[in-house]
Parts: sequence; structure tokens; C-alpha cells
Amino acid sequence: MYTLLIHLYALCVELLYPFHRKARMMRYGQWRTNGILRQQIDPNARYIWFHAASLGEFEQGRPMMEKIKKEYPEYKILLTFFSPSGYEVRKNYGGADVVCYLPFDTPYKVKKFLNLSNPVMAIFIKYEFWANYLTELHKRNIPTYIISAIFRKQQPFFRWYGAPYRKVLHYYKHIFVQDQDSLNLLAEYDVNQVTVCGDTRFDRVLDVLKMAKNVPGVEWFTHIGKEKGQKTLVVGSSWPQDEEILISYFNQHPDIRLVIAPHEIHREHLLYIQSLLKRPSIRLSEVNETNIQSRDCVIVDGFGLLSSIYRYGDMAYIGGGFGVGIHNVPEAAVYGIPVLFGPNYHKFKEARDLIALGGAFSIDNAAAFEAKMNDLLTYNELLQESGRIAGDYIYRNAGATDKIMQKIFY
Repeated sequence: MYTLLIHLYALCVELLYPFHRKARMMRYGQWRTNGILRQQIDPNARYIWFHAASLGEFEQGRPMMEKIKKEYPEYKILLTFFSPSGYEVRKNYGGADVVCYLPFDTPYKVKKFLNLSNPVMAIFIKYEFWANYLTELHKRNIPTYIISAIFRKQQPFFRWYGAPYRKVLHYYKHIFVQDQDSLNLLAEYDVNQVTVCGDTRFDRVLDVLKMAKNVPGVEWFTHIGKEKGQKTLVVGSSWPQDEEILISYFNQHPDIRLVIAPHEIHREHLLYIQSLLKRPSIRLSEVNETNIQSRDCVIVDGFGLLSSIYRYGDMAYIGGGFGVGIHNVPEAAVYGIPVLFGPNYHKFKEARDLIALGGAFSIDNAAAFEAKMNDLLTYNELLQESGRIAGDYIYRNAGATDKIMQKIFY
């Protein structure tokens, strides 16, 4: 049944690719994978295969990839992505020796991929449970791990129909989970090769903090705001549902400035954002020291800058919470600023923790957003304390990468 569903999913991508940009990119990318492996895999080298679904999972795996490259240069890194939003941004990532799409999880494609790549170890990140890949890796006695994993009772493994799928959890040599609840849940089903290590994403955001870039256009913009006594809200990875709420508030509150980095930066979406704005705005790519003087909003129209831009904010809003789930909360919290996001955050431990501690706030409609923003802007002690809590939480929870490395390599 599982393999049939994968075939049906692949068929849907095939049917959609002429009309859907991401489906087209995925189909073309997977078509190129075997050629990339034939050309770039060194048959005499030993490859550790990392698989990340998309960009967020890549960031979680990145500290470990870079630590392996530094401490164990005898290994090479093969990095695969499933989503175009991960591969297209990181296809030239210098920390990996080979980067490609992961073919669909069908038996023939799995065997072909493993025959060509021939990894000596496989490391999956967070939610990657491809049954046919795990089964074939197990048959070939290739040590397989999953890092920064979270397990919840609602996942298919733990449903009444989950026993056939649950057996693949035993194919991991070790499972590194983020929290004790995940360990306890797995233990109920006799999955015991488990260690609580936390989330490697905290290590990554601390690395980013140390290497944060200067973004002159945003720096000029926020400096002007400070001179005027205004606070700056940095919005990261926003979707239309987020933008409608926060831009409506921004339009009515001249005491704040806005830096918005939408999840999608294609022309139509940028024009949509500009249509919502009633105050002067400019795209970051167009900013200079003169024209920024008269603008109240900067729209970030390029990739790779958001993690550095958060440093300029007095508070942050993380998008995605009115859709399938919020994006990267630690990326903003590491700068010691309070974080806001929509209602779909419950899958994310760091979001739940920060809400409980008072370093983050969830809003489920425009009225709730207005109330919380008014509080943060009115009570400076609340703004400062919630930001301190957010930053402290990141530092306290760092170190997962070293714990995992010690278990695997030492």
C-alpha cells in the first residue's frame, strides 16, 4: 500500500509538471540525479549521505555536516533534498561534495540511487521516514540515523493501522530526538535505540549569529527609525494570510517600521504586498542612502539575507502559522528579540517552549496581533524581558551536534 501511494504521488507530479513550477522543478531535478551521481561520485571515496526534505531541515543538519568535514576529512558528504525550495537555494552548498534531488521512494529508484551513491552511512533529518529507503539501507547493513527528530501520537506510526510502517523505526541504528516525550512515546512501542539530544538548529543559529552579514540598506533604514523613536518589526517567511494581518496594523501605526521578507519573492507576490501597503515602501534591491530616507517599509526581494536581517529588529514575526506551520523561530530568537507567529505552531517544540517561558507569542487573528503589538510597543520592560528570555533559551539548548557526534563517531 505504501509503495502504491508513492507511485500515485509520483504520477501526480508527472501530470502537474507542465502547469506547476515546483512540480516541474522536482521532476527535472530528479531526472538529473542519476547523471549527477555517475559524474560526481568518486567510487574510491567514503560518502556519508545526509537527506533533508527542504531548507529548514538542511539548516538543522548543516552543523553536523560542517563538523564532519572539519574533524573527519576522510569522508565526503552527499546531500539530497526532496523539495525544490531546499535544493534550488543550496544546490551549490560548499559543505557537501555532491548535491542532488532524492528520487521517489519506489523500490527500483531506491536501489538505483544506492547503487550509484554507495554511502557508508545515512543520516536523515527530523521527519524523513522513507520506508523503502530505510528498508534497503537496512538490508545493505548501512548504518542509518535520524537527528533532531520529534515524534507525536498523531503520526502514522502510532495509529491503529501503523504497525507495518512502524517497523522501519527499528531500521535506524540510532534515533536522536529533541525531547523526552518523543523518547517515552517510542519506548511504548519497544523502539529503544533512542537518545534525547535536543535540536541541532540551535547550534546552527548560533553559528549564523557569529557570521551575520551587514545589510547596509536595512541598517540605514533602522537607524533612521531609531532617530525618530520608532521600533522595527522584522517579518520573515511570510505568506498572504500573515501579510494581510500585519500590514493592516502597520498601515495604521506610524510608530513602527516594517522590514518584510516574504516566503515567495516572485513578481506577483511582491506586487501583492505593495498593493496592501499604504505607507511608503521600497524593495531592498533598490535601496540607497538617499531614497531610504522617505520610506517606512523595506521589502526584501532576495534570498539568503533574512537570518542576518533579524539582528536589526526590535521584534520579529515568523510566517507560516496560518498555513501548514511556522518557519524558523530560533533564527530570530537568537538575537534576543521577542517573536510572534500564527496559530499553527504546535508541531514545533521551540515555539511551545518559548510561549511557555514568555519569549514568544501566538496570535490567531488581527485583533490578537494588534493587542500583543500594542503591549510590546507600550511596555518597554515587556519588550526587553521577552527578548532576553528568547535569546537565553537558544543558548541554553545549544550543543546537540556534539552529543550526536560523540554517539556516532567516538
